[in-house]
Amino acid sequence: MHIISVRRLKAFWEEHNQAKNPLRAWYSEAKIADWGSFADIKARYRSADVVAGDRVIFNIAGNQYRLVVKFDFVKRTGFIKFVGTHAEYDRINVEEVE
Repeated sequence: MHIISVRRLKAFWEEHNQAKNPLRAWYSEAKIADWGSFADIKARYRSADVVAGDRVIFNIAGNQYRLVVKFDFVKRTGFIKFVGTHAEYDRINVEEVE
């Protein structure tokens, strides 16, 4: 998968150092994955949820953090839309966050 924009992950882990290793691990796995559907993601990440618009919510570091990625499965591309604490996630509209 081609993951756009890794700089969002980096900016977040620079402020939340404890998120660095879990986010780097997710990114390392995602960039070599060949996910063609949400079912492919769900097979690897059982706690992942899908919402409208092919957005997938990942629990990171035991659900301390949330990562929202919009996928274009045909182009094998994931667009990072949000990364934040669980509390920050609770304050967004996951279907509209850009």
